[in-house]
Amino acid sequence: MNQKLTLAEKVWRDHVVQQGDAGAPDLIYIDFQLLHEVTSPQAFDGLRLQGRTMRHPELHLATEDHNVPTEGIKSGNLLEIKDEVSRTQVSTLRKNCEEFGVRLHSMGDEQQGIVHTVGPQLGITQPGMTIVCGDSHTSTHGAFGSIAMGIGTSEVEHVMATQTLSLKPFKTMAIEVTGELQEGVSAKDLILAIIAKIGTGGGQGYIIEYRGEAIRKMSMEARMTICNMSIEAGARAGMVAPDETTFEYVKGREFAPKGADWDKAVDYWKTLPTDDGAEFDRVVEIDGSALTPFVTWGTNPGQGLPLGETVPDPEDCGDDNSKATVKKALEYMDLQPGTPLRDIKIDTVFVGSCTNARIEDLRAAAEVVKGRTIDANTRMIVVPSSAVVKADAEKEGLDQIFQEFGAEWRTAGCSMCLGMNPDQLKPGERSASTSNRNFEGRQGPGGRTHLVSPQVAAATAVTGYLSSPADLK
Repeated sequence: MNQKLTLAEKVWRDHVVQQGDAGAPDLIYIDFQLLHEVTSPQAFDGLRLQGRTMRHPELHLATEDHNVPTEGIKSGNLLEIKDEVSRTQVSTLRKNCEEFGVRLHSMGDEQQGIVHTVGPQLGITQPGMTIVCGDSHTSTHGAFGSIAMGIGTSEVEHVMATQTLSLKPFKTMAIEVTGELQEGVSAKDLILAIIAKIGTGGGQGYIIEYRGEAIRKMSMEARMTICNMSIEAGARAGMVAPDETTFEYVKGREFAPKGADWDKAVDYWKTLPTDDGAEFDRVVEIDGSALTPFVTWGTNPGQGLPLGETVPDPEDCGDDNSKATVKKALEYMDLQPGTPLRDIKIDTVFVGSCTNARIEDLRAAAEVVKGRTIDANTRMIVVPSSAVVKADAEKEGLDQIFQEFGAEWRTAGCSMCLGMNPDQLKPGERSASTSNRNFEGRQGPGGRTHLVSPQVAAATAVTGYLSSPADLK
């Protein structure tokens, strides 16, 4: 009898070049590697020092995203980057890609953007692939039914040189989301609720497959949001089984198979979903119908609660270590136990990042702010995740909606997701952010971050306090 396999086990099986003996790692073929300016320079230098070429440069693609400014960019000239360190990193990427023959989408290019948006929009990301990048949120691409992982610099170099990686198989986890999400509850709310339930280490050593009615009804963009934050639960990767929604999204894109190759690819992709009767190492159930908008109150993505709750009291939070952790987070966030989350005043609203800055996210935020005026003491920055998303949004008039509301409309980049470019919080400033991490100093030294959905971010910009669209009615 054929063994029953999960989605992850099937993709892994189909990429084993050499199976390890007695618990040793397998040698896995890597279908595609994505690159950006932050984690690739040392890998390119390593090739150069060893006198090596890239085995398959055509299976790599680079974008400029982490360091690029999101205003003042017109031609993509390096002088448009004022910060010297950022300018050097972008310049180095350009030189490396030219030397090694890697396709690069630079500032000003119509396909430039955050690497985890550019891959899917070009059709590079496809079901059944192995995809890597020197970036933890590579897990985004698992929404298509691929094994997609963030890797370290030495591994980036190894893939450049050999198109393989040495890896041990991971355990498998199923997160079963039952029921339908209520109106006003988004994929971001769901993944924040999942991380709050299993913890930031709950997925360690696992590839998570998201399953169930609520997942199947999600768009590809919503699935990308879910998989994007798998890493925040400690998982190695997150995946959703491919289906007609997946195929429709990929079809016709630049890198997608064409003609008879498309038919052949779809036939293969349809074999990938987890077999009936396959066993996961762990199964977690979430009642999607019971969820409401979620926000984080602390300094890691697992420190989140429904918006209707209050800031927790450390004394109610388990053992001494847990109490100390909560106390430290509240001190950094300058929050008092028992404060209603809706009473937290916000200085800056950020709609952007590889988590929530695709066209559907911008539409959702624009729908909330349309015809309204921004709170007088609140700043809102809207940063599309790619130049394509920006152009599409402008065709729909979303830029006008945001600007008439009082928000700043920017060009594509990672922006305020992390403090590696000019878009940073000042010490003590508090943000409602659609990004993926709320660590201390993540958005700038001393900045305080609350992770939210685009809808909650938009409503917050209206009131100046953490709010949901329902609060505006």
